[in-house]
Amino acid sequence: MNRRSLLFAFGLGALAGALPVLAQQGKVWRIGFLYFGSRQSALESGRYGLFLQGMRDLGYVEGKNYALEERYADGVSERLPGLAAELLQSKVDVIVATGTPVYYALQKAGTTLPIVITVTADPVGDGFAKSLAQPGGNFTGLSTGTFELFPKHVELLKIAVPKLSRVAVLWNPANDAHPARLKEMLSIARKVGLQTVAVEGRTAQDIEVGFATMTRERTEAAIILNDTFFIQQMRQIAELAARHKLPSIFGGTEYAEAGGFIGYGQNISDNFRRAASYVDKILKGAKPGDLPIEQPTKLSLVINRKTAKAIRLAIPQELVLRADRVIE
Repeated sequence: MNRRSLLFAFGLGALAGALPVLAQQGKVWRIGFLYFGSRQSALESGRYGLFLQGMRDLGYVEGKNYALEERYADGVSERLPGLAAELLQSKVDVIVATGTPVYYALQKAGTTLPIVITVTADPVGDGFAKSLAQPGGNFTGLSTGTFELFPKHVELLKIAVPKLSRVAVLWNPANDAHPARLKEMLSIARKVGLQTVAVEGRTAQDIEVGFATMTRERTEAAIILNDTFFIQQMRQIAELAARHKLPSIFGGTEYAEAGGFIGYGQNISDNFRRAASYVDKILKGAKPGDLPIEQPTKLSLVINRKTAKAIRLAIPQELVLRADRVIE
């Protein structure tokens, strides 16, 4: 074999060895993004952008090595079965999902595709995982742990309003997990001597009427259960609470940043950045059932002093000293 033939043979061998790598580099992953709220809400809350940032940090470039298939329910649970079916038919490799109604819709669809959940209070209790350490099925991702924060929310409101005796709880009947959440919250409030009023918020109009009901029922504060639709309507909820002079609390720091009185919990939006790491592991071959569901590692108390002034509430010093941040 002459030198030219030898070099040609080596070249073919090197190319053959590189073909699997080139094929892998050329693959465009299809990632589903199924969100219970509106696209505008996902953008304004920073959740959508943080997910894209998380993907970029891991070397993924949209349009180059992955394509995003987005679907938004606009807070209407009846749309979810159709949206879930659309995503499954589009042959996505993994779905990033947000909102308990979304998780139930995907579960009912019977898909075995990997599902990365971004916001959920109790994934084990809701039936999406066998345990946090070993989910066991096709669901994995991040938990907000808000179920365990309920006693803290009641405690903080009682500090903010020392003579508090009657509290409203805003819940969403469209969220399959909310009946159990509501029952738990009402039980905790009653145990510390508070009278309770449950107020439904399935639509924006319901929320408007609900706050009028809170005033009519003479409630002195409001607890807002975590819900993706409520995130979409967060500014509306904060404005209504201020208009009705009601101190209010939500299980995430974004609420105080949006004008609400107290936000206590984690920065939920950051879950979307971290969700990208789950997607990356799954695309590299990890099974979702083997990936532990992440729990919050940092909880923060954020108080909006401007809102307190608007509702004519003097913030007790004890609450100020506990705060990680006070928005002036």
